[in-house]
Amino acid sequence: MPTEKAEGPGQMEDLPNGSSVAYEDHEEEENVRPGDLSELLKEGTKESHDKAENTQFVKDFLKGRIRKELFKLGTVALYFTYSALEEEMERNKDHPQFAPLYFPLELHRQEALAQDLEYFYGEDWREVVERSEATRHYVERIHEVGQRAPELLVAHAYTRYMGDLSGGQVLKKVAQRALRLPSTGEGVNFYHFAHISSAKEFKQLYRSRMNELELDQDTKERIVEEANRAFCFNMEIFDELDKIGQTIKDEVLDGGLPVYEGKGDIRKCPYYAAKMAAGGGSSYACQVAVALLRHPMGQVLMAACVAVLAGVAAWYAM
Repeated sequence: MPTEKAEGPGQMEDLPNGSSVAYEDHEEEENVRPGDLSELLKEGTKESHDKAENTQFVKDFLKGRIRKELFKLGTVALYFTYSALEEEMERNKDHPQFAPLYFPLELHRQEALAQDLEYFYGEDWREVVERSEATRHYVERIHEVGQRAPELLVAHAYTRYMGDLSGGQVLKKVAQRALRLPSTGEGVNFYHFAHISSAKEFKQLYRSRMNELELDQDTKERIVEEANRAFCFNMEIFDELDKIGQTIKDEVLDGGLPVYEGKGDIRKCPYYAAKMAAGGGSSYACQVAVALLRHPMGQVLMAACVAVLAGVAAWYAM
């Protein structure tokens, strides 16, 4: 897993985690009340969060077992999702129940995703990519909300952007290692927030802005319900990608040994489930052995060992 860097002035917090599809990591906050929107969202989406982190696509991703074609299709889904979300945010940037959360310079992802798609598909990528069925459902809901109930945009913005600043940073590192992407960021520009110097501080600001919105209890409950709906849309995309993966020739690219580099606190990853480590040491040892045997150098060493053992056996047999 990726490293976690201590934050300082002018530093981007590099957390071990989203989702893209990534979601909020629910850091502990000070001076919050049970009725605050951030707390209601935290408590009200726990079940959806658990379901999302346990989809097969996400579990495989975190293990560094990624099909490049699926990663590309996931980037396509994100592009259409954020294009719709940011279009509706622009439309409602002056709406009193959303305006305080309008941070286009700091948060908008459409341009970064366009750069990633050009890297993967070439200059004519717009003529190549298309929305999947699951993505279409998500996009249609975002447009419906933006045009009929702008206050619910809070749920979609919170679910996506806060996750990108948290869990998305781990997925970036896993993807770079597993897909052997350039360390300079090509293919994962989506995860880079050039105008946010401290992810932790920005998330605190964003939550405080949410809590200051003038919303009645009914509207807060509707926002929580919409956030759960957003989780469902994302899970539909994950499931769709998983089904597509079953039809693709097995060209999984393992991220090497290991994906997690031993730095930072992996528990902060919002997609990290405790049961991923429940297999114990023997399971991990088997995974290491298999990975070594897949590597050309490992195969050479194994062949050499077999040859030596055969020679020794032949000598004793004489």
